[in-house]
Amino acid sequence: MTRSDDGDGIVDPERFDPEDERTRVLPRTTGNDWPVDLQGVTETVVATRGPDGAWNMAALGVHAPGRDASDAGADEASAAPTARTYGRTRTRRNVERTGRGVIQFTSDPREFVDAALTIDERSDPLLANADAYVEVEFTRVDRTVEAGTEIHAWALEPVAGRILEERVPRTNRGFGAVIDATVAASRLDVEGFDEDELCGRLRYFADTVDRCGGPREQAAFERIDDATGWRDRC
Repeated sequence: MTRSDDGDGIVDPERFDPEDERTRVLPRTTGNDWPVDLQGVTETVVATRGPDGAWNMAALGVHAPGRDASDAGADEASAAPTARTYGRTRTRRNVERTGRGVIQFTSDPREFVDAALTIDERSDPLLANADAYVEVEFTRVDRTVEAGTEIHAWALEPVAGRILEERVPRTNRGFGAVIDATVAASRLDVEGFDEDELCGRLRYFADTVDRCGGPREQAAFERIDDATGWRDRC
């Protein structure tokens, strides 16, 4: 899934060592070629380019094809993965302007927290610890409004990508707790969510990371603390 034949991909393939056996170029896309088998909702980090040329990193849940047929009421919803943007975020504005982004799959919880809870802008669209990436084109397929917030649904069409690292997966409750905690923390100031309930979740996730997380998970949760100040608030 490389654009080396036409030269218009976002990520320059020349940055990778062709002799490095850890990386594997995906075949040119046929419309459904992703570096992972998408199931349910996969939490990713997306890089979209701003008007100043900087790449904005943000968390993005990628919904497997057919999971949310109600997103579009059209064939696109069942034929392609989808994602949603909530409100007029940097991601939405950048996608509306360029129509493209780089979706990345990372097992580093610190990168996910930074993308989800901070303004994370960089000169490079690739995360240091991404296991794989895929350049995608965004097509808006639906728009709804809930509690005054515009929710846009986007069909995602893969364009180019690369597997950078193949790992043996490990199950760590601390990692899952970090991901769930970013969701709870991001809703603290959102109308319609009960703050006491969110604080209870954050306490539970913090305890889980303390008991089960490794150094990366614990460092990631410290970043949640710093970004949101939830402990003082709760």
